[in-house]
Amino acid sequence: MTHDTSAILALLPHRYPMLLVDRVESLVVDTSVRCIKAVSMNEPFFQGHFPGRPIMPGVLIVEALAQAAGVLAVESLGLAGTGKLVYFMAIEDAKFRKPVEPGCLLALDVTFVQRRATVCKFAGVASVDGEKVAEARFTAMIADAPA
Repeated sequence: MTHDTSAILALLPHRYPMLLVDRVESLVVDTSVRCIKAVSMNEPFFQGHFPGRPIMPGVLIVEALAQAAGVLAVESLGLAGTGKLVYFMAIEDAKFRKPVEPGCLLALDVTFVQRRATVCKFAGVASVDGEKVAEARFTAMIADAPA
């Protein structure tokens, strides 16, 4: 299963400049997802991170992994169109191995570690050209959108 940007917009509440998933390359319901983030010099965070040596902030790489997990959760749990949101609860064992620069295609591979009715745990790896640049384990909660 693959998705383009319009399908991703139907699954996630994020919008520019916080939408960090550009394409879903593969999705196996209840198991895993591979998404792509095209890292462009036009990203607003590059203006200050860092002038003369632009790198994608690690926290945004983890956010991109979490958004990929959101796509996996929404598709696996049948949440599309329900108004339910996937909220970050915890980040564990985050490691950053190499800088991510403009012009990179950031691959976001996320798998389910544990799945309950309203809480899911995931493991994610971000890579560029097959080389791991970051990884983390994280937990998310499924909840109603605020009124």
